[in-house]
Amino acid sequence: MGHTIGDVVAQGMCVGCGGCSIRTSGAISVRLDGYGMHQADLTGATPAQIRQADSVCPFSDASKDEDRIAAERYGDLPSDSRIGRYGSIHAGRLTDDARVMGSSSGGLTSWFLGELLDRRLVDGVIHVGRDGGRELFGYTISRSAEDLLASRKSMYYSTTLAEVVREVRGDGLTYAIVGVPCFITAMRHLAEVDADLRAQFTWHVGLVCGHLKSQFFAESLAWQAGVRPEHLEAIDFRVKNPSRRSYSYDYEVRAHGRLPRRRRTLSALDGSWGYGAFQPAACNFCDDVFAETSDIVFGDAWLPRYTDDWRGTNVVVTRRADADLILAEGVDDGTVLLEPLTPDLAAQSQAGNFRHRRDGLRVRLADDLAAGLSVPRKRVVPGYEGVSADRMALIRQRRAMSVLSFEAFARSKQTRRLSSYTRPMRAAIARYRKVESAGQSLSTRARAKLRSLLRRG
Repeated sequence: MGHTIGDVVAQGMCVGCGGCSIRTSGAISVRLDGYGMHQADLTGATPAQIRQADSVCPFSDASKDEDRIAAERYGDLPSDSRIGRYGSIHAGRLTDDARVMGSSSGGLTSWFLGELLDRRLVDGVIHVGRDGGRELFGYTISRSAEDLLASRKSMYYSTTLAEVVREVRGDGLTYAIVGVPCFITAMRHLAEVDADLRAQFTWHVGLVCGHLKSQFFAESLAWQAGVRPEHLEAIDFRVKNPSRRSYSYDYEVRAHGRLPRRRRTLSALDGSWGYGAFQPAACNFCDDVFAETSDIVFGDAWLPRYTDDWRGTNVVVTRRADADLILAEGVDDGTVLLEPLTPDLAAQSQAGNFRHRRDGLRVRLADDLAAGLSVPRKRVVPGYEGVSADRMALIRQRRAMSVLSFEAFARSKQTRRLSSYTRPMRAAIARYRKVESAGQSLSTRARAKLRSLLRRG
């Protein structure tokens, strides 16, 4: 039978994409849980509806994996085991520094989406934007390039596609849909069984993903900057600082009726992505970094040659010829700067991400199988071969820290004391750094020994 949507929900692997709710016309709901994550609720769904949902869930074995979907759509393109199928690979940004300053990276994502609208290739863009309601962010629809500019930048926050896709289904208009890899894959699954959505969603635009974040992440950053969760009105997760490298950005929070407060992200307890704070369990079982089922994917070019530029640089992988044409015309008219990248360089730009989703995934799958748990079928083989003891310890500590972050922050909200989160999290980070330091020291010694042997030889 394999790993089913029932296993996904029961084991906390649901990412809240909403594919199951869309497929069952709302019979399966997606609700916000006590940890700031959207989760599917299978209660009350019939066996037939569960089977329908199973076929579209990106973490169920009943749905196609990324290799199959990509082969069916982009089978004439070369393939790389890390980035998937690819037409062209580039690093680049907009030439307008004012536009770049208002973007998270090189500004190419919002520019490209605006081009789709301006060229009337789509009637609307479905993307995460500022919600204006109880939640800070949610999926919304932009129908002009101007609308898009009001909602650019990265928004590290749990969202769901359930309501917005049901809202537009069958309205006769066409859309570009923007999302992280698992959300795009869910929409590909839905398009196979829903003729309306297949006709309507004519562009799938992916975002390179390190991992998602719970809504707790925004609240934690705000609280550490002096704004309690219940007073948080707005947050900007990525504010560029001209005096630092592109990866060393700030964040800015605002309480109701107060002036904004800004702080360096890496100075926050949970500001490093490597700690896995508020990372959903689903992200421990994902092997797709470059949104392999999307028509084009945008991310950050975390390569030394680009990170010195505080303005930020995008990495872009295309899988459609018309996407290449739009980019080329942007270069020709002086709007866009692009440099070609190799698959190796593209993968290197997300090196830590691949360690998490290759070696890390193998270890987590093996650990859960040893514990008698059901695991999804992935494109890596469960096992410990080739993974050092220090690396395994680091992988397990990061996973434990993710769980701890949710439990401790929920306790902080109950006690109304931030220290209920920061005290145990600091201790966990100290253990993580100790393991990491031991592994680095071992690597240093091994390299020194190898150099000595080479000199003797």
